[in-house]
Amino acid sequence: MILKLGIPKGSLEMATLDLFRRAGFNITTSSRSYFPVVDDPEVECVLIRAQEMARYVENGLLDAGITGLDWVLENDAHVRAVADLVYAKQSFGKVRWVLAVPEASTFHTVKDLQGKIIATELVATTKRYLAANDVSAKVEFSWGATEVKPPELADAIVEVTETGSSLRANKLRIIDTVLESNTQFIANEGSWNDSEKRRKIEDMAMLLEGAMAALGKVGLMLNVRREDLSVVLDVLPALRNPTISTLSDEEWLAVNTILDESTVRTIIPRLKEAGAQGIVEYPLNKIVM
Repeated sequence: MILKLGIPKGSLEMATLDLFRRAGFNITTSSRSYFPVVDDPEVECVLIRAQEMARYVENGLLDAGITGLDWVLENDAHVRAVADLVYAKQSFGKVRWVLAVPEASTFHTVKDLQGKIIATELVATTKRYLAANDVSAKVEFSWGATEVKPPELADAIVEVTETGSSLRANKLRIIDTVLESNTQFIANEGSWNDSEKRRKIEDMAMLLEGAMAALGKVGLMLNVRREDLSVVLDVLPALRNPTISTLSDEEWLAVNTILDESTVRTIIPRLKEAGAQGIVEYPLNKIVM
């Protein structure tokens, strides 16, 4: 059994490769090849633009792939959504496709764009959005550099953004959100109904979700005298359930927990003050619930 897996080429590529590495799959790419090498004999990888991924998965040319919900909807692709993997090019969150206009324009709502020109790469979705708002406007496909087109080449744009910084830099302001999207692990319906491939896809999804869960987390181990345990536990964030075990010396306990990495620098000194010893912070690749 060989699972044909699509890896998104472009803005999501490096973040995706890093996520797979954390999940336990080492995928090596080459600037001269669209066929990365993976250290799993049951998987074959191919680099495909995220915009096209859903179509190739739907048609069965790929068994599974990573792409955005936006491109699944744009292509009206009938695929199996296996897992939501909420990461993007710059951050670990969702992205938005927004309707934006020049800062100096008189447009304030989508209704103001009646009869106007809108440039976007997300043509079908934009047309559906306009129809839902009873607005008739010309939607032109944009091959790139969409932010520079208003006001000379278009009256407005529909563009994807994580932070909005590129829009602000090009003197554009957002007037509405057309679509919120996140990265998805998708599968071909036929492959999903194949027991061997489905097992492989489900295993891969579990490991990817475990890698996502571990992002921004670290493990913390420490030793503490039994008499100081309650004070040490008071230092740890609420709603944590650390593992506590007895050491060879029954007067001492070992405490093991998982924390947000951003909090550790303030917590470790407080743990030391509370009597903790042998404090060890370690990185996490996966947290499988």
